[in-house]
Amino acid sequence: MIEAWLNRRWYGTSAPAALRPLSGLYGAAVSARRAAFRRGWLRAHRVGVPVVVVGNLTVGGTGKTPLTIWLALRLAQQGLAVGLVSRGYGRDSAQVRVLGPDAGWREVGDEPLLLHRRTRCPTAVARDRVAAATALIERGAQVILADDGLQHLRLARDFEIVVIDGSRGFGNGRLLPAGPLRESLARLRTVDAIVLNGAPEHESLRGGAALPGSPFSMRLDPGPAERLISGETRAIESFRGRVHAVAAIGHPERFFRELAARGLDPIPHPFPDHHPLGAAELDFGDDLPVLMTEKDAVKCAGFADPRLWCVPVEARFSEADAQRLTELVLRKIDSSPYCGSWLHGCPST
Repeated sequence: MIEAWLNRRWYGTSAPAALRPLSGLYGAAVSARRAAFRRGWLRAHRVGVPVVVVGNLTVGGTGKTPLTIWLALRLAQQGLAVGLVSRGYGRDSAQVRVLGPDAGWREVGDEPLLLHRRTRCPTAVARDRVAAATALIERGAQVILADDGLQHLRLARDFEIVVIDGSRGFGNGRLLPAGPLRESLARLRTVDAIVLNGAPEHESLRGGAALPGSPFSMRLDPGPAERLISGETRAIESFRGRVHAVAAIGHPERFFRELAARGLDPIPHPFPDHHPLGAAELDFGDDLPVLMTEKDAVKCAGFADPRLWCVPVEARFSEADAQRLTELVLRKIDSSPYCGSWLHGCPST
């Protein structure tokens, strides 16, 4: 599998020699595009309300979706009407779609459906995030929170958060396609906040030299497993012994490692990120429980059986970091020329 082959090299210590020249071309294209926006040759669009972007510098999972859920709920608790926008990777249409109660993952994508269900915030998907944000503002959104989109410069933003996976860091440190980086590490000096998901285990993060400022420390805590057909919940530790573990996410090994740390003996079944799981792919010829991520579970509701369980995760911060990050975001929202003082009623534009 090409994706698995690339990931082994991206997050190892060497880069495929044949791809290194292409990384130079890719880097030049990224720099030229950013310069075009900076000089006004390409236009970044302001949508009329504050915009917060949660993204990453690397290809693959870093934990940005759990962080987006956490931040959306924190902002909603402050009385803000939050709208969520996403590209909706893998969906059937490029048009703007505002999620409703009948939304299916094939029409809107797996991550947006998960975001909408977990936060209950109005959510829109489109390749053009400006159009998606505009659709939500027309429905009363006071602040836009973009899941991914750090490199989608057409949507002007007021606050940028980069999420880094502590176990994989920046991999071999090279740009695509020889490495996992979408942008150079210099980009870290321009964002408003850096969130480190898990301990900085990877060599590229040791010593903290690659991370400017004071990163926020986040962890992902799994909750009780939930049976897909009934909603029944059960402590993960109660599954002690052999289980099948299914993950079609950017970093499936994290999920398998978490189950093992809870005393389970997982049989790993990794799939490419956003893979459209089917019933036949989850038929392993036995009656062992099948545990999967929450993002995968939204794709299995139509053929769920008693074996299938999902394991939701929650983003967690220390009390001090949670307060500091929330205050940073709210301060930027409060100072936005499009919002005035949200404490006194941010207009829904």
